[in-house]
Amino acid sequence: MHELSICNSIVSQVTKVAQSHNATEVTHIYLNVGLLSGIEPQLLQQTFPFASAETLADNAELHISVESLEVRCLDCLQTSKVTMQNLSCAHCQSWKTQLLSGDDLTLARVELKINED
Repeated sequence: MHELSICNSIVSQVTKVAQSHNATEVTHIYLNVGLLSGIEPQLLQQTFPFASAETLADNAELHISVESLEVRCLDCLQTSKVTMQNLSCAHCQSWKTQLLSGDDLTLARVELKINED
């Protein structure tokens, strides 16, 4: 299950962010997961508590948004939202498309608790 190693990387990254801001806790983590990323959002949610245990993100809420697929047509140069089953251009039905979004994992936002003592 590669979701555990992904969660470990996320926790490591948000811990560095928290430490650089002298935060006492990570409260929320927002991720964008592309449909073609190869990552199962449900497994990520289930694995996160194991990866975040005894870290600054121990009590953090993990929010995952699934990013849709968008392509640019190499024939008509239009962009369109597509499905995993049909990556062809929605405008001219050409199969010559370039994927613009939907195959990545992005750490979109981190919310921290900072003591102002």
